[in-house]
Amino acid sequence: MTVIERPAATDIRATLEKQRAAFQASEPYTAEQRCELLDRAIGLLVEHEQDIIDALSADFGHRSPMFSRGSEVLSPLATLKQTKAKLVEWMQPEARHVEQGEAWVQYQPLGVVGIVTAWNVPGNMVFNGLAGALAAGNRVMIKPSEFNPQTSALIARLISSVYAEEEVAVITGGAEVGQAFCSLPFDHLLFTGATSIGKHVLRAAAENLVPVTLELGGKSPVIISRSADFQAAASKIVVGKMLNAGQLCVAPDYVFVPEESMEAFIAIAKAVVAKMFPTLKDNPDYTSVINARHYQRLQGYLTEAREAGVELIELNPAGEDLSQAHNKIVPTLLRNPGSQLQVMQDEIFGPLLPLKPYRDITEVLAFINARPHPLGLYYFGKDAAEEALVLRRTSSGGVTLNGVMSHAGVESLPFGGVGASGMGAYHGIDGFRTFSHARAVFRAGN
Repeated sequence: MTVIERPAATDIRATLEKQRAAFQASEPYTAEQRCELLDRAIGLLVEHEQDIIDALSADFGHRSPMFSRGSEVLSPLATLKQTKAKLVEWMQPEARHVEQGEAWVQYQPLGVVGIVTAWNVPGNMVFNGLAGALAAGNRVMIKPSEFNPQTSALIARLISSVYAEEEVAVITGGAEVGQAFCSLPFDHLLFTGATSIGKHVLRAAAENLVPVTLELGGKSPVIISRSADFQAAASKIVVGKMLNAGQLCVAPDYVFVPEESMEAFIAIAKAVVAKMFPTLKDNPDYTSVINARHYQRLQGYLTEAREAGVELIELNPAGEDLSQAHNKIVPTLLRNPGSQLQVMQDEIFGPLLPLKPYRDITEVLAFINARPHPLGLYYFGKDAAEEALVLRRTSSGGVTLNGVMSHAGVESLPFGGVGASGMGAYHGIDGFRTFSHARAVFRAGN
């Protein structure tokens, strides 16, 4: 049985020891065995698509079925299939040049990989992490978020139905279970979540010198250049922000708008939301905030901004009262909020979008560079010199040009943060290498 409900720390450690013993007792998985392990995950997603969508809807209260299908089923399915298709190529020794003798890098499985996932796109994170860890030949232990009790329980049941405990195990439970999990002597730990929690994870892992990949977040800025197709840029930004009600780690967090174009952006935003969501209250495709705590956090941002005199522009096409809707918040633009406000300090993770007017690109770059490095950065424009300046003078985990968030879905690109937005990367070959030991081998000449 793979599912362990609210286990004691000793039980979690016993699972780790069982996996490590199985790893050490066996030859490394062959390419065929790894592909078969990946096939089991593919089968789960194909056979249980509706179950996954329903569980997420139950956890959120209201969650777009279309978004759930795309993010939690189709996206990880594509990742697993591409991983399987490329696996033999990735496993090949990599020759290195030497003057005499022979040298190469041989990628070996690490052993047991721990994966801790966040609540916003849990299926995506579980199966994407699983793809890289299994492709590299590891055993895997997974701790999904307690904020998704229905989804976490479903993932645990599904995993246990196709994997033995010594292959893949799911550990469920609250914060105390998560703390015990992150304190284990894994061979690698992948954590996705808030920067504040990432610091605790790193401290816990340090006790056992466990290498860690941290996928955190931050305030991902958007820059609209005066050279941009303004209509297209504003539309893409608003659509991106509305996905999962802004509850994505790479969601556009705030937007730099040329000062003379502020009214135009607001008008486009109103039109885009009216087309996407003519109603909000009973619209199943308009996702709720995950829970009451995060709902109150977002309402607090609005209250503070309102009291500070910030103009709030609600995007509420039908003029509905959402106070009695299950944790639904009206999408809201905030016109030029001050930097001291919490909405400009914290990662928003909700359908609120601050707009910052600007005159010159240099002031934009200075603003971004005075703050922690974000997970994503987005630039819209046709000015090649200005684009190059933005890429050269800023630092972020990844960049999408003339779009938002798309870089995170390109499997051939590493996905990860820098500085406060994380360390390390995975996805595609970068995930395979993250979960592998690159062993240097040199054969001396005669």
